[in-house]
Amino acid sequence: MKKFLILILFFGIQFSFISCSKDNENNTEQPLVAETFTNVSYGGNAQEKYDLYLPADRSSEKTKVIVLIHGGGWTGGDKADMDFLIPYIKLRHPNHAIVNINYVLADINTPAFPNQFLDLDAVINKLTAEKEDLQILPQFALIGASAGAHIALMYDYAYDTDNQIKMVGDIVGPSDFTDPFYSGNPNFPLLMAALVDENVYPPGTNYIEELSPALQVSNASSPTLLFYGNTDPLVPLSNATTLNAALLNSQIDHILNIYEGGHGDWAPNDIEDMKAQISFYIDTYLKVDE
Repeated sequence: MKKFLILILFFGIQFSFISCSKDNENNTEQPLVAETFTNVSYGGNAQEKYDLYLPADRSSEKTKVIVLIHGGGWTGGDKADMDFLIPYIKLRHPNHAIVNINYVLADINTPAFPNQFLDLDAVINKLTAEKEDLQILPQFALIGASAGAHIALMYDYAYDTDNQIKMVGDIVGPSDFTDPFYSGNPNFPLLMAALVDENVYPPGTNYIEELSPALQVSNASSPTLLFYGNTDPLVPLSNATTLNAALLNSQIDHILNIYEGGHGDWAPNDIEDMKAQISFYIDTYLKVDE
């Protein structure tokens, strides 16, 4: 009788173990699939939208984020202008998330500064708050073109108090409005007045200095890639060399690239070189931890 009870107990334990094992197998979470969300709202303005590309097998412990910021003189442009980078980034960095943003364009009623910096801040904050739902790690690379590069540089150098930005890609971004190229233009003060919300800044603020990224560089600035053309009619090469000197003085890792041509209209091999260098910096400063 005792042996019979032992056998029942033994097989009961075995059955329970097998059942639990099967339950655990059934409850194992499946790897996340890649997802794309377009025109995600991050504010009350219709222009405050972004496209989000989430990779497969992502997690809140490793999936870092690359943010693309279009140009257009702060008054125009669209996130579609940065779409050319997305297939390349997906190919070279399949484990990163990508965010391609729109921001509220400046007009007669809506100044650019600091609103466009605050739009980028709202994107960063929204993604950070949703990190568990999205399964992303809120560490960021900013890659901007022209006015978008100016926004990226200003955000990193003046607004990133939590050190969430790990690198900046600056493609023909204005960096120094004190440059005679700008300050010597008789129409420039009118442009600056139209772009700045003076109610936000303290009285007596020197706006051309306050809004010049090269004058905001510090030893807390992120590694920065610079790409400029040697015959750019919109952003002088002196802006590149001024920013390069400021980064050098603050001992910030950076590379200055000067291509033949104007405002991003460079030879195809130069465009490919630019992409490769951005990829190298992503691998170096926004590496996905295994």
